[in-house]
Amino acid sequence: MTNDVYSPEPGASRAPSGDEGGTGLVVRVRYFAGARAAAGTAEESVQLPVGSTVHDAVAAMRARHGEGLSRVLAASSFLVDGVAVRDRSVVLSDGSGLDVLPPFAGG
Repeated sequence: MTNDVYSPEPGASRAPSGDEGGTGLVVRVRYFAGARAAAGTAEESVQLPVGSTVHDAVAAMRARHGEGLSRVLAASSFLVDGVAVRDRSVVLSDGSGLDVLPPFAGG
């Protein structure tokens, strides 16, 4: 687990609190299986502007981790605060948890 806060916008604050001054939010992202391997971490925090969606968070993850994770994200499912979301336009709240679940194989 990492305590780093990733901010996809140049010059944005790296403070752990994502809503200082009402300008941002922090989402806790957890990666599982192949997503964890591609991201190189099990968990990270991503700072985004208020009103950001799952799609925006995925774009920030792609920007940070590159092509390897991008391929995994394209096939992944997502949970927001433990609830499956298929619509990536779902708006995130400060402190939301976003779980990245790549396709699993096996029996």
